Amino acid sequence: MTNRRFQIVLEWDAEEHVWVTYVPALNYLSTYGDTREEALAHTQEAIVGYFEAAAKEGIAVPSSDTEAELILIEVAVA
Repeated sequence: MTNRRFQIVLEWDAEEHVWVTYVPALNYLSTYGDTREEALAHTQEAIVGYFEAAAKEGIAVPSSDTEAELILIEVAVA
């Protein structure tokens, strides 16, 4: 078994009152949880499921874990 590392985007959804995660390297695989810890645990489970499904269906998965960068930009709006 090989360990892989993935960068995760974690953000609070104020409308739904949940933490939402995205995995950019895996086609923005997304899940959520009531707490940060729950959202991250669900993300780990989703990543394992992603790889299991890809192997079963013969779908190629990224060979390397890409680096994501979160950047803030300032935009003037009316």
